[in-house]
Amino acid sequence: MTAIQIYDKPMCCSTGVCGPAVDPVLAQFASDLEWMRTQGVTIDRFNLGQQAQAFVDSGVVNPLLIAHGVDCLPVVVVDGTVVTQGVYPSRQSLAAWAGIGSLTNPLLVISGAGSCCSQPGCC
Repeated sequence: MTAIQIYDKPMCCSTGVCGPAVDPVLAQFASDLEWMRTQGVTIDRFNLGQQAQAFVDSGVVNPLLIAHGVDCLPVVVVDGTVVTQGVYPSRQSLAAWAGIGSLTNPLLVISGAGSCCSQPGCC
């Protein structure tokens, strides 16, 4: 199974989705990561302000930090390979890197010919 690590800039909390002015990009990304977990993908997220040792220990992230400073963050690593840096990827990109073929959620579709419980008028 695919393993994804996200190395974030220093933030006030683990997701950055807190405080009086929530960044909508971070909120969407947090939602996308939760969706990926429901698909069976292992995700680890590291915050430079709270987990600096993870950045030092990473053989792929540490050289980027040395060369570019925090401007390279966020860094997304999939199965040990850096796939993007400096931006939060879309759900579609995350799914593609994890080999998830369909982005649709299994939802019940109700047509005009029937209802959700297969009996007219029950819904």
